[in-house]
Amino acid sequence: MGSGFNSGSRSTVLETAQDIVARDLEYICSRSSAELSRMAGKHVLVTGGAGFLGYYLTQAIVHWNRSVKSDQLIRLTVYENFMRGAPAWFQSLADSGEIRAVKHNIMEPLPPNPDPFHFIIHAAGIASPIYYRAHPIETMDANVGGLRRLLDYCRLQKGSGHDVEGVLFFSSSEVYGDPAPEWIPTPETYRGYVSCTGPRACYDEAKRFGETLCVTFAQQFGLPVRIARPFNNYGPGLKITDRRVIPDFARDVFAGRDIVLFSDGLPTRTFCYVADAVVGYFKLLVRGRGGEAYNIGTDGPEVSMFELARMIAGQAAAMFGYQGTVVRKEVPTQDYLADNPNRRCPVIDKARTELGYDPRITLEDGLRRTMIWYAGNLDAEEA
Repeated sequence: MGSGFNSGSRSTVLETAQDIVARDLEYICSRSSAELSRMAGKHVLVTGGAGFLGYYLTQAIVHWNRSVKSDQLIRLTVYENFMRGAPAWFQSLADSGEIRAVKHNIMEPLPPNPDPFHFIIHAAGIASPIYYRAHPIETMDANVGGLRRLLDYCRLQKGSGHDVEGVLFFSSSEVYGDPAPEWIPTPETYRGYVSCTGPRACYDEAKRFGETLCVTFAQQFGLPVRIARPFNNYGPGLKITDRRVIPDFARDVFAGRDIVLFSDGLPTRTFCYVADAVVGYFKLLVRGRGGEAYNIGTDGPEVSMFELARMIAGQAAAMFGYQGTVVRKEVPTQDYLADNPNRRCPVIDKARTELGYDPRITLEDGLRRTMIWYAGNLDAEEA
C-alpha cells in the first residue's frame, strides 16, 4: 500500500465540481448552439437520462432552456427505470419541472404519450464491463428489445404529421472487437473482429445487432436513425463506482491507496472528455445521415493504461497531495481481460467532415476536470 495523502499538504485546486459542470455546460451549449436551435420548440426523449451520458445530455438541454425565450424552449422527457434510485441532480430537475421524468423500463412497452417526440436519444443500457457481464440478459434486452420499441414508435409516427426528425442510438467502439494492427486507427468501414460467445458478447453483439436494426429501419422506412460509436468517453457523470478504468483509478486515489493495474498496463486507448463527446452527439442527432454510423471520440493521444495511471497519480499529487504510486496485481478472475482489445483509436474524419465535430479538450485538462469532479462526488451507490 502507498502512503496515500500527505496530511500536511494543501489542495491547489481553485475550482469546485460545480464550477467544472457549469463551465462544461456552457461549452456544450456554445458549441452545439446550431443543433440546439434546431430542437427549439420541439420535444426530446432521452432514455437512460439519469446515467453517465444522460448527465450532460439532460443538463445541457436544461442549461439551454434557462437562457432562451419561451418559444425556444426544448421540451424534455426522460425515461428511467431508477434501479439505483434517482440521483440528487436529476431529482432536482424533475422537482423543478424543468424535465419530465417518467419511471419506465425500456424493456417494457412504451408508455402512452399524448405529446409526440421529435427527437429520441436512446442512452439506456449497461456499459461497464463488470456490470454487463453480471447482467447479460438485461444488457441485450435494452440494446435490442428497447431499441426495437423505439424504432417501431418512429415507424408508426411517420406520415402522421408528427414525424420523428432524428433518432440517436448509442452503439459502441466495442463493435470493432480487437482490430488487426492495419485497422488502427479504425474507420467506420471496418467490419470488426468480435467473439459472439465470449464474456463481452452480450454487450458487443447486442450493439452490433442494434446497428443492424437501425440500418434496416432507415432503409425500409426512411427513418432518420443515426448511430454513435463512442470511444472511451469519461468525465463528470461517470460514477466513481462504475468500475471502468478512470473511475477505478480515481477511487484508489481518493481512498489514499496505490493505483492498482490488473494487467501489464500495455493496452492503449484514446480518451474523449464527455463535454466534447456530447457536442458530437447533438451534432449527430441533428445532422447525421440516416442509417449511418459515426465514430465519436478523439484520435489522439493514444496512451497505455500504465501511462494513464501515472498521469492521474501525477495530477492527484499536484492537486491533492496524493502520495501513492502505480502497482500491478494479478487479475481477479481468469476471464477478467478476455477479449479485451490491445489498442483502440478511432478515425474521426467522417464526423469532422459531415457533422463539424471538432473535439478540443486535451486529455490532461479533461483528467484534471474529472478529478475535481470526483473530489466533490465521492459518495455514489454501486453502479
